[in-house]
Amino acid sequence: MAEIPRREPGPGITGHGPGPGLPRYVPIADHGLIGDLRSVALVGSNGTIDWYCCPSFDDPSVFAAVLDAERGGCFDLAAAEAARTKQFYFPDTNVLITRFFTEDGVGEVQDFMPVTGVDGEAERHRLIRRVLCVRGTMPFRARVAPRFNYGADPHTVRTEGRVVLFESPRRALALTATVPLETEGPDVLAEFKLAEGESAVFALDQVGGDVAPRRCARTEAEEQFATTVAYWRRWLAQSRYRGRWREMVHRSALTLKLLTYAPTGAIVAAPTTSLPERLGGERNWDYRYVWVRDAAFAVYALLRLGFSGEAAAFMRFVTRHISPGDGKATGPLQIMYGIDGRTELPERELPHLEGHQGSAPVRVGNAAAGQLQLDIYGALIDSIYLYDRWAEPISSGQWDDVCALVDWVCENWDQPDEGVWETRGGRKNFLYSRLMCWVAVERAVRLANHRGLPADLPRWRRARDTIYRRIMDHGWSAERQAFVQCEDGDVLDAAVLMMPLAKFIAPTDPKWLSTLDALTEDLVSDSLVYRYDPGASPDGLSGEEGTFSICSFWYVEALTRAGRLDEARLAFEKMLTYANHLGLFAEEIGRTGEQQGNFPQAFTHLSLISAAYNLDRALG
Repeated sequence: MAEIPRREPGPGITGHGPGPGLPRYVPIADHGLIGDLRSVALVGSNGTIDWYCCPSFDDPSVFAAVLDAERGGCFDLAAAEAARTKQFYFPDTNVLITRFFTEDGVGEVQDFMPVTGVDGEAERHRLIRRVLCVRGTMPFRARVAPRFNYGADPHTVRTEGRVVLFESPRRALALTATVPLETEGPDVLAEFKLAEGESAVFALDQVGGDVAPRRCARTEAEEQFATTVAYWRRWLAQSRYRGRWREMVHRSALTLKLLTYAPTGAIVAAPTTSLPERLGGERNWDYRYVWVRDAAFAVYALLRLGFSGEAAAFMRFVTRHISPGDGKATGPLQIMYGIDGRTELPERELPHLEGHQGSAPVRVGNAAAGQLQLDIYGALIDSIYLYDRWAEPISSGQWDDVCALVDWVCENWDQPDEGVWETRGGRKNFLYSRLMCWVAVERAVRLANHRGLPADLPRWRRARDTIYRRIMDHGWSAERQAFVQCEDGDVLDAAVLMMPLAKFIAPTDPKWLSTLDALTEDLVSDSLVYRYDPGASPDGLSGEEGTFSICSFWYVEALTRAGRLDEARLAFEKMLTYANHLGLFAEEIGRTGEQQGNFPQAFTHLSLISAAYNLDRALG
């Protein structure tokens, strides 16, 4: 890890970086995830919570040491002496265990956020950290150093009985513990020693309004632990997957569930912002929003496993916030929305934060919300089609919305757009956008025929067939013997891996097999797949990026459907070696196998599920 010069803390902010000789940043992959279906926290393998937004995914951070080791804020809880650490999930749950091994004993921290629908308690967003000594004796230390509003807002610290209150202009947190706490400037410290069988509890709550500070005794923490474990196991028991890669598939499902926002049914693309796609580069984006494409694909993956409740909740989000009606236009749809359905997501930079390992800028909001991306129509209508097929029939009102969307696609499918990869180099005639417009119309035709629903089928079929011919005539490069990124071009793009997956072309069609070989030659590196070559196809941004993990799993699925099962299985098993110690993936994988980009990434986990499901079925 490159050494980054330490920055002096800003005015009014006390530094809380690691001690001398310790790395200032925990690598992206060295984290686990906990959450309460409203927000999440990233817990480093060293026991430090260094990312937490409260009360919701897209609210300003309370802890953000992953983006600035000094200014970001963290909740450090670890053995007080040198220790080896290991991390795992309590089986079949999203309860995270971090273990500390020293010469004198073994201890562990159990991190979880209770999932509750009880009025008032859900607004508490309680984060519980149980500390146990399981062998010998062990000293522990804790430092709670919140930095509100991405480290920009000051706060005060005061004690009321055995509750410590952190109060900023817009947010207040209450900390309780079963061990003595000491105040040091804007932070709270604790040092304590546990013998075998002894435990301590820390609980951090959002307070204010109708939510009053409340202690968390050891017995309550034990009860909440048991209740949270039972919740996750009860949820996971709905899975119908019994295949070869059950552990990885179920971890991906549990991760996708953590990325859902219970109050609205929204599904975020990732729970973090500005984790770099390349260290030192500018490709740092805020992913804490609902991408229509990502969420629709997530619905497909969850439906495959038998989780229809999440699909139903997202369909309600679509009906309320995305579909035409209430004066909303039929198109173009916005490509992303806030978790509450809002459409204004202004992008801005936070220059006071240095970025992960010095990778500036740190951004909040996302200007891509204003882009035109025609592929989202195919992803959305395909998810509606699958929901109708595998969960429950859509309503007459939902069908009216589908008809309005398809009519718009029939009129506008041939526009240039920014494409699936959200390039900032100008609009082009991307093949993938054409492909997914074809999917939008084709799935609507299927649904109308299956259900006997009213539709302008002659018009839809004409549009579907016209799009098909356009792709075959202008998306195929005779020189490259492959389908290419843009009409009449010669640059390859891994997005075309979706062609057989979307049932546009037979997976053994000679043109497709030739394309698969070309992609393997140009964009595949030891099973890892690059999206495209930015040098050959400028995207308006500087620097390189890693391989894109969703494309790697698409590649596995394309090999599977082409009948190349040995290659597919080897590529899939290789991809699994790039997961972190908990089975989690970021967006991309760097040259030496490191995780890059926002973490964990819904795109990666949903494509893992799809690849595992289809490969397992093909293997028999």
